[in-house]
Amino acid sequence: MTGRSASEALPPSLRVWLGPTAVLAALVVVVLGVLYADDSKPGMVDARIWAAVYGVGPPWQHVALALDFLGEPVGAATLVVAAMTGCLLLRSARAAVLIVAGIGMTVGTATLLKSLVGRTIHDGNLSYPSGHTAFATALALVVALLATGRLGLGRTAGTLFVLTAALIAGTAMGWAQVALGAHYPTDVLGGWCTALAVIPATAWLVDRMAERLVGRLADAGRREGR
Repeated sequence: MTGRSASEALPPSLRVWLGPTAVLAALVVVVLGVLYADDSKPGMVDARIWAAVYGVGPPWQHVALALDFLGEPVGAATLVVAAMTGCLLLRSARAAVLIVAGIGMTVGTATLLKSLVGRTIHDGNLSYPSGHTAFATALALVVALLATGRLGLGRTAGTLFVLTAALIAGTAMGWAQVALGAHYPTDVLGGWCTALAVIPATAWLVDRMAERLVGRLADAGRREGR
């Protein structure tokens, strides 16, 4: 892995698979959004999973509450600052930018979709997609992308590593949301897919913008040297 590839927000080896994955994830988000637009009840699959997960007692309830806190403003801000600090220590400016832009875009997209879809839970709280799950998945994706570039993982290993990280983070946070009764299982799936759709696209944009900036600086340097 060259130094240039390692510094990219979206390692070239992953573009072949993460691109189509992002498109598929976006389609899932749209389809679920259409199916549950303006709904306020769980679907058939929601009801079955809800019956098995909702209302867990100690000690699992404490685990769910702890995970839920990590998706709240204070917990989320702490994780973002810690991740950015790690990126800066590793001198990965693009990854640091991706943390801010990618997570911001993911959470912003989830918030916008909630208003557009209008699905509610309990006392009219907007629920689709799950913002907590979108945030946790997005953060895991960014960290996994950075690790993939640093470790020089190939296409297959890198893709599996990134998707596994997203699956673990999304499943953990999603379980907590369903166990606490904050979201329907399909809300969680929508949040997970939102991050899978947004992060690769944002990472690609970060790389393109960084390359243009470097190109302009190089051109300016050449003109000054004449």
